[in-house]
Amino acid sequence: MVVMVKPPNHTFILLLFTLISVSATPAITRFQQYLRINTAHPHPDYSAAVSFLDGLAKSIPIPNLLHTRTLYLTTPQKPLLLVTLPGSNPSLPSILLNSHLDSVPAEPSKWSHPPFSAVRTKDGSIFARGAQDDKCIAIQYLEAIRNILHKDPGFRPIRTLHICYVPDEEIGGLDGMARFVESQEFRDMNVGFFLDEGQASLNDEYRVFYADRSPWNLVIKATGQPGHGSKMFDNSAMENLMKSVEVVSRFRENQFDLVKAGVLANSEVISANPVYLRAGIPSSSDGKFVMNMQPSEAEGGYDVRLPPTVDPDLLKKRIADEWAPATRNMSYHIVEKGPLRDYMGRPLITATNDSNPWWAVFKHAVEDCGGKLSKPEILASTTDARYMRVRGIPTFGFSPMKNTPILLHDHNEFLKDTVFLEGIKVYESIIKALTSFKGATP
Repeated sequence: MVVMVKPPNHTFILLLFTLISVSATPAITRFQQYLRINTAHPHPDYSAAVSFLDGLAKSIPIPNLLHTRTLYLTTPQKPLLLVTLPGSNPSLPSILLNSHLDSVPAEPSKWSHPPFSAVRTKDGSIFARGAQDDKCIAIQYLEAIRNILHKDPGFRPIRTLHICYVPDEEIGGLDGMARFVESQEFRDMNVGFFLDEGQASLNDEYRVFYADRSPWNLVIKATGQPGHGSKMFDNSAMENLMKSVEVVSRFRENQFDLVKAGVLANSEVISANPVYLRAGIPSSSDGKFVMNMQPSEAEGGYDVRLPPTVDPDLLKKRIADEWAPATRNMSYHIVEKGPLRDYMGRPLITATNDSNPWWAVFKHAVEDCGGKLSKPEILASTTDARYMRVRGIPTFGFSPMKNTPILLHDHNEFLKDTVFLEGIKVYESIIKALTSFKGATP
């Protein structure tokens, strides 16, 4: 009798092994523990976050080598944690990895799972505010160091490696990174290369960012003669403001057409998005208005983002001449939330070619672990990276999340456990490559 033995289903076995290994991974547990610390504004628990990260760093078995320091650059409520792995040649410029402690608020009623529960579903999705932005990299940095030393207990970097965990990035970084770069502690670090957060990729390539757009808060104000609601006359405040809204909207549409046509990326155009309109005479405290009276003042607010490739003076001229001309009784106010030029007057751009030796080291490190980078991009939003680029320090934005929907600041933010673990392996390669680089740097 011939007995037919069915060959094993290797795909199923591999999948089963993956699920077992992922479910048993302490790194996943530590990631979930960090996500459960509520660091969302307006009341981020920075103290608990720093205590957790400090303990995690100290749990890495490298006695007398890994150092941690907690800095209080503004108030005791806003700590900054520094983790340092000294290099064998401290005269070389150091490597600095960055992650911000804070998160944006979450609306629990709009989530399928509580936003600070770090629930892990059957498919491996970990739901939490900050899962992508950017508590993932905070843990991945430390887990990468842990793995490097586990595989090679004798590993010692040539260049000193620093990791900083900073407060308040989501609200501009004025009490976080902005203060840190002005400190003596930062100057003593002699930073030669900075790696900050990036964004998820929808495909199989990792995204890398060589610049950020710079945010402006623009408020346009119109004044005019008040009058009875039935009266028609020229240059009322509301009429002037609405004309301005139409002009700005046409500019926005023209910029957006370039994106939709594939001529430029979203991050390569100027965006001018309306965020509020305010006018009218309140009639009571219930939010109603006097309907038979035309107001003498009206204003609108815009979130404007400029890529470093544009001339800010030309945009200011456009605002003065077209968006808020004084001839229509209009004025404007700009709050520039970040610079567009570095200390030498150059655009805040980090080169991604042979002129920047760090680019080749970073790119090869990603490729050496089986990854592939997409075309370098300008980040559409703004990060703490600008505080480094303004000082001329080569800086990239990078978060190893591929085949992942972009959910930062969104409801139901999540990250797959397999993507998180793969990111650790990517950082292992990056950290070893950056800290072992002996070549000359700018």
